[in-house]
Amino acid sequence: MELLEKIRACTLCQEYLPLPPKPVLQLHGDAKILIAGQAPGIHAHNAGRPFDDASGVRLRQWLGVTEQDFYNPRLFAIVPMGFCYPGSGKQGDLPPRPECAATWRAQILAALPQRQLTLVLGQYAMTYHLQKRYKTVTEAVLDWRSQWPETVALPHPSPRNNIWLKRNPWFEHEVIPNLQARVASLLMP
Repeated sequence: MELLEKIRACTLCQEYLPLPPKPVLQLHGDAKILIAGQAPGIHAHNAGRPFDDASGVRLRQWLGVTEQDFYNPRLFAIVPMGFCYPGSGKQGDLPPRPECAATWRAQILAALPQRQLTLVLGQYAMTYHLQKRYKTVTEAVLDWRSQWPETVALPHPSPRNNIWLKRNPWFEHEVIPNLQARVASLLMP
């Protein structure tokens, strides 16, 4: 895919990055499910593979899919708002660089004609992908039915969100079973 080659060669924001640019994403025109995240963490950067950490394990559990299916670009497009590791700050990783979305997002969405489900992880992806504006990620996740079944806001699957998950048990009781059924129906041959 020509677009993917161009993105992998991108150096737009290299002067702002703590490490050399290394766009981390997964993209194929056949993908029915888009995972729109924030930006790769240091583990994903080092591995060159999105969600190659504990967050990925939890996300695959939430989706009810195997690692093999998850990393099949014909099934899942995994495209963060920022493609390169942005560095870390006092409260975790820095926000995704804005150049990525401004330069590439419309082209990426146009390159996904089979997309039937977009999973939105985090504030920056929410701002771009959700029709309605929310003050918090919790507010967006609580309102998961409003854009169902095409779009679903999810909390980040990071272990840092264990407290959020404990405080919001409805998420794993209500959202996850519906999400798993939707994903299974989309992945059926």
